[in-house]
Amino acid sequence: MTLGLVNANPVVHAKKERVARTEDLHCDDSVDPLDIYDFVRDIRDPEHPYSLEQLSVLSEESITVDDKLGRILITFTPTIQHCSMATVIGLCLRVKLQECFPPHYKVDIKVAPGSHADEEAVNKQLNDKERVAAALENPNLRQLVDECLYSNEL
Repeated sequence: MTLGLVNANPVVHAKKERVARTEDLHCDDSVDPLDIYDFVRDIRDPEHPYSLEQLSVLSEESITVDDKLGRILITFTPTIQHCSMATVIGLCLRVKLQECFPPHYKVDIKVAPGSHADEEAVNKQLNDKERVAAALENPNLRQLVDECLYSNEL
């Protein structure tokens, strides 16, 4: 049996123009929300051939950084309340951030309040190290995450 898309007709927005940055992202340990946004905005949605930015799953305003406490918070908004791919999107964000940003930052990834029917369960899963590690050991799930991160379809 073939299942259809949960959200067959998502609203697609235009991509924003990239801001030219002169400083090197890796030159010091400070992190800017715009740096993070530029790094994760092109992650492909697991269900659609569009980026998280194009689907308004992420925005510049949904990323906060506290350099003093060493914390990064990304809040994303699934396209529908029953999005079955919310945890995959969160895994994609986590893997992408692990590749680039200093490891001493604590990264919290959450769905926006009221944006998902299972908000508490999704948030718990995305911020539990053991659950994240176990999910990424699943070869099928890891392949899906890699396809979203390294796809050139956009």
